[in-house]
Amino acid sequence: MDRLNAKDVAMRLEGWEQISGREAIERSFGFSDFKEAWAFMSAVALKAEQMDHHPEWSNVYNRVDVVLTTHDANGVTNKDLELGVYMDQLARQLIG
Repeated sequence: MDRLNAKDVAMRLEGWEQISGREAIERSFGFSDFKEAWAFMSAVALKAEQMDHHPEWSNVYNRVDVVLTTHDANGVTNKDLELGVYMDQLARQLIG
């Protein structure tokens, strides 16, 4: 698995940033309510399971904070890029 530069990947994804001192990227998604945030997390969970690539995340009411990194590669890979793109597209659909 080829590692990618986390800063370059974050620049290719809208709203994502490199985490200082770590080869990982992060983003917060805001939704109108808990139900919408949960729908987002449920859909992402199904995609992540299909990819065998799972995000680090937390949820508080209408906000979902996500960290993407590929633990097997000790950094960011195409899997993170693919899952990040999926999350961005799904969030746009849910938020409208």
